[in-house]
Formats: sequence, C-alpha cells, structure tokens
Amino acid sequence: MSVQAATPAAFKEEAKAALAKPQLKVALDRATNLLQRRRVEVMAQFPEFQTARDQGAAIKDHTLKYLDHYLEQFEAAAKASGTEVHWASTPEEATRICVEICQRRGAKSATRVKSMLGEEIGLPKALTDAGIERVETDLAEHIIQLADERPSHIVIPALHKTQEEVADLFTENHAEPRASDDVEDLVASARHELRDKYVSADVGISGANFLIAETGAIVTVTNEGNAELTTALPPCHIVTVGIEKLVPNQEHASVFLRLLARSALGSEFTQYVTFYNGPKRLGDHDGPEEMHIVLVDNRRTQMLAGDMRKMLRCIRCGACMNHCPVYGAVGGHPYGGTYPGPMGSVLTPALTSLEEAGDLPNACTLNGRCQEVCPVKIPLTDMMRSMRERQWRERMVTPRARLAIQAWAFAAKRPWLYRAGTRVAVKAMRLFRGKRGRIQSLPLAGGWTGSRDMTAPERSTFMAQWKAGRRC
Repeated sequence: MSVQAATPAAFKEEAKAALAKPQLKVALDRATNLLQRRRVEVMAQFPEFQTARDQGAAIKDHTLKYLDHYLEQFEAAAKASGTEVHWASTPEEATRICVEICQRRGAKSATRVKSMLGEEIGLPKALTDAGIERVETDLAEHIIQLADERPSHIVIPALHKTQEEVADLFTENHAEPRASDDVEDLVASARHELRDKYVSADVGISGANFLIAETGAIVTVTNEGNAELTTALPPCHIVTVGIEKLVPNQEHASVFLRLLARSALGSEFTQYVTFYNGPKRLGDHDGPEEMHIVLVDNRRTQMLAGDMRKMLRCIRCGACMNHCPVYGAVGGHPYGGTYPGPMGSVLTPALTSLEEAGDLPNACTLNGRCQEVCPVKIPLTDMMRSMRERQWRERMVTPRARLAIQAWAFAAKRPWLYRAGTRVAVKAMRLFRGKRGRIQSLPLAGGWTGSRDMTAPERSTFMAQWKAGRRC
C-alpha cells in the first residue's frame, strides 16, 4: 500500500473535501440506508436483544477486570495445542515479529484476511517494505488494494466505492474479462483472480474476532470463506489480535456471535464461523504446519487503567458508524486513523493522543444513535463529552472557540439576556430565508451553510410560543 494515510489532525480539511464529492454521498447513502433497514428487520425477530446486550457488556467487563488471569490461561492453552504465542507492546514490535516469521520461512507471498488490528499496527506496509507480496483476500479489501486506498469502514472497507467504480477497477486490473458488470460477475471475477494466490501463498495472516481463554482457540467470523482458504492452505498461519478480544469460554463467545452479525450486517448469523485450535495434527487432512499468535497491547493496558476502559468492550461490528449522521456525510477517510465514526472518535485519541486527534471527539452531534445501537452498550457519546471536558480543562481549545463558549455561557446564565438575544437572532435569521424556507447563506455560520442549507426559524422563539400557549 503506497497511499499515504491522513492524520486525525486533518479531519476538518478532509471532511470538507469529502462533502464536495457527490459520488461519495451516493455510495454512503446506498450502503448505510441498506444496513439500517436490515438491522431493524433482523432485530424485530430477536426480542432477546436487550438481554443479550446486557450479557455481552457484563462478560466483557468481567474479562477486562481479570484480563491478566485470562491472558495467562489463553497462552497456556494455545501453547498446549502447538501454537507459538508472541507478545507485542507496540505496533512496531508486532510487525517486526510478523515479518521475522515470514523471513524465517523464506516467504515470498502472504495472503491476508481483513483485520483492523493489522491495519492498526501497519502490517500491510511492513510486509510490502520487507519485499513480501501481500494479497488481500477479502473482496472489499481486494478492491481497496487495487485502488491503493485506505479502508473507510471496519466491516465493509470499500463502502465508499460505487458498483460502477468497482467495475472500472476490475477492468483495469484483472487479467481476464468478465461476463458483465453485475455484482455476481464482479464477485466471480475477483474469485478467479485470487484463486491461484491462495494455493501458492507461503504464509496466511488473519486477525481474530474472539480468543477463547479456556481452550486457546481463535475465532474468525466471515461471509466469504476467504479466511478458511487463507489459514488452511499455506504452511504457516499468523494471527495478529488485540489482547481485549478474550472471552472466558466458548459459551461466552456464543453470546457475541448472536450480537455481531445482527449489528454489523443485519443478518442472523455469518456464513462462516471458524474455530482454530493450533496447527495441523497427525491425521489432519489440511491446516498449517505451524501457527503463531501475536498478542498486541498498543496502549490497551493504559485504557484498561483509565476512563476509556469501556471502549475495550468493542466487538468491531460497525453499527455505530452505520447510524452516525457525521459518518454518513463524510465517510471514514477524514477520521484519519484506522477506526472511523463514533468508535474512532473515542479509540483514536486513546491509541494516539487527544492533542493529535482533538477534532474527532468534536465530530459528533451527541444525538446518541451510536450508543443506542451498540451491542455491548459502550457509552460513546458520554466518552466524547468527557474528552471535550478534558480539552476545556487542559486548554486544548482554540482561543477563538474558548471566547465563543464563554460568551454563550455568560448569556446562558442570564435568562433575560439569553431570551433577548434569541428574539433578535430569530428576526435576523429570517431575513436570510430563501427558497422553501431554507437559509442558504448566513454570516458567521459559513461552516454550516457552506455544505448544507439551514432551516429558517419560526416567527417567534420557543419561550414566546410556550407563553402564548399557556394563555390560551
């Protein structure tokens, strides 16, 4: 991957550029509207959802409380099954371990299953820099690799691409022509292009949706079957996974499996749920000769000890971004880090710093939809509000913004002044009303009207209407 990743600090500029791309809005609307409808339909058939949410949150909180115990249990069980376990404190350490395993085996190519942890630690670039051919086997990641772009969604990395754009990519990059530009033929084209890559790969690399402490097994959840081909055919399987993915046993994992697919894609279950428990044993017909698990910290223990602890409940379903109006307007790329949307607005500052990613907690209307749909009840808006408070206390807010907030607070603490100001503002704003009662341009509000219209206010303030109603 040669494309340069944006930084969280560039959110405002990147978001402004995204708003000027009409094709992006088409792709985002198609995808998020569909995902929202499908989720509503599948949840209507799952009355136990709220109970399962409570169970999921409780399981995660318990595991995080005793994380050291479960990590030791997992390591012992994994080693007993023949797996080699590695520990990595930083992204650099994790990628070094992976590259060294590949080099030790003389690997020339590696197939890879979609893994956000792999993106987080910079594994794609590390493999390329080491001269190892990287083959993304997930259909969406294959599209992203051909386009030389970054993922824009954690479940559907190519969500920002329209079908027409994908067809053009395949025409430019696939060896053989396809029958048509229909979705089925596009999928068949990718399958044909990747088939030989699976068979010839020296190493298969995956992430893990869950780790089972009791058995030392890893669990992958996919809809394409590419994980099974990636992990079973090459002689070596490497797993990169965050330490927070642990659950005590298989029964606990089943709770999350019921929540994950419904929240991510609006389906009852995924097509493939696979448990891997070590390398190939005597008598097995397939599987890798050796298996490695790289357990990655990357500031997770710091989050565990602080007020970001509940973010470690996250099961990476993407429901929060599917329902976020900000993500729905600009997509995932402006967020800069690996994780976009509401979860990224919390997780990226935790993994980097609030100074570097200070715009992200403010890229939110605090409408609460993300918190409402989160399958493990992460209080995302509360956490973003807490970050904003910290920014204010530690004077990370610009002098201009600080002055504006102080002026608003001065008026808000004096009801007579606040009401007088709103009366004047209502009358003044109505002077700028254009077609269909909309305000297309407004002084001091260019940040809003530059990319959208503003609804003109009523003829009088809420307080005035309320008092008039009481007199009736």
